Amino acid sequence: MLVKLQRPILVGGLGLSFSLWMLQSWHDSIVQVGEFGLLSALAVGGGLWLFQQNRPKDSLEQLDGMLVDRATGESAIAKTEAVINQLAQEAENHLALETLREQIAQLLLELDRQEIKVAVTGGKSVGKSTLIQVLQNVETRNLVSLEETAPLFREVSDNSDAAILAEVAKSDFVLFLTNGDLTDSEFQTLQQLKAANQPTILVFNKQDQYLTDESASISSQLKLWMQGNVVATAASPIPIKVRKHEADGSVQEWMEQPAPAIQQLTQQLDQVLAQQGQRLVWLTTIRKAGLLKAEAKNWLNGTRRDRATPIIEQYQWIAAAAAFANPVPALDILATAAINAQMVMDLGNIYQQKFSLEQAQTVAGTMGSLMLKLGLVELSTKAISTVLKSNAVTFVAGGVVQGVSAAYLTRVAGLSLVEYFQQQEIAIDSGTGLNLENLRQTLQKVFGQNQQIGFLQGFVKQGMKRLLPEVQPIEVVGVQKAVG
Repeated sequence: MLVKLQRPILVGGLGLSFSLWMLQSWHDSIVQVGEFGLLSALAVGGGLWLFQQNRPKDSLEQLDGMLVDRATGESAIAKTEAVINQLAQEAENHLALETLREQIAQLLLELDRQEIKVAVTGGKSVGKSTLIQVLQNVETRNLVSLEETAPLFREVSDNSDAAILAEVAKSDFVLFLTNGDLTDSEFQTLQQLKAANQPTILVFNKQDQYLTDESASISSQLKLWMQGNVVATAASPIPIKVRKHEADGSVQEWMEQPAPAIQQLTQQLDQVLAQQGQRLVWLTTIRKAGLLKAEAKNWLNGTRRDRATPIIEQYQWIAAAAAFANPVPALDILATAAINAQMVMDLGNIYQQKFSLEQAQTVAGTMGSLMLKLGLVELSTKAISTVLKSNAVTFVAGGVVQGVSAAYLTRVAGLSLVEYFQQQEIAIDSGTGLNLENLRQTLQKVFGQNQQIGFLQGFVKQGMKRLLPEVQPIEVVGVQKAVG
């Protein structure tokens, strides 16, 4: 079999913390306890006191502590634009370019937006619509938009919660409603909002549906869970019976609708919007820029992967031919054929990670060492040997096993490099400073993805056609035990 080398191939060695939600003041905690029983008050108060010693800042102070200004927003937009420009440079007619450029232009306008967008979200029947109606009646700010989301946590097969949270990410502030103690789903969603730097108030709505002690207990528990912004409301209180005794001894009774109890919420919301409205807009712009950057990076990575795949396939068969022609002991496969410095350099060029020849050899050696330590060489050789059980190729079994194994390991190494490079920043992290722990995890992940039975069987057949084109199709046996 002839293998044409277009450039020298240098074979190298192959190797619950929620900081956005803060406890309110000690005074507010005492008010929430209200008529709580003495022992319960002492227990809850003691817990609150422990949290109070290292009490997170309230929402305004927390936002003050973040680097949020117009310059930071402009910088985030510039970094996103750099990724889009890189995509345009590498794929001039890419189908996503027009949309990406329209979105980046809109982000620049976002920096000066005056309207504050408040998302009202939560599960089903927690009072989102009612709360919005009440807030709209008392809210005097003309530049505040209250937007209700679809209910979260519905039992549907699609990815509806992710879509809802993607819309929430476009808002400047979030009111997350619950009507009792948090469920695990609610808690996990609040964690996602926190991780996305989404300023949020947790609203315990329908508190009037509980007894006084129960309501105080739930409020206190929410604060202990959240260590942050929690307010109790009753947007639509339960009607109460009113009885009036007349002078003549008669009694009149009627049902009366209490006024909504949302004073604490409106006070906090007005304070945040009045004092930090512009910074909230900038923070949202930064968040949107990050999401747009990730989208552009995905398109860019897809383009680069399309260019990288033929290179990996070229070198995997070069490695197979070298190992087939000069078989070596199984554990030395990587030292002769699994990967080479030239492939490292070629892939590095695609992903803007420049390597000298010496640096590429170092990278190849590092990956080889990692793969040996992880036992990937032995596992792949065992699996491929099992697949290759056939009398027709007994006389060349050793060379074929090692040739196909070399190709397989080269493929794993190349795909691992691609996966690793995709995690790097555009034109920022260039160089050879490898994060060995990230590289180890990437190798394990890629190896697992390419260890499926169907893939191994197809890969062995393809390798046999290249190494022994004159041999009839071989018997391919199951490899469940070999890779299990």
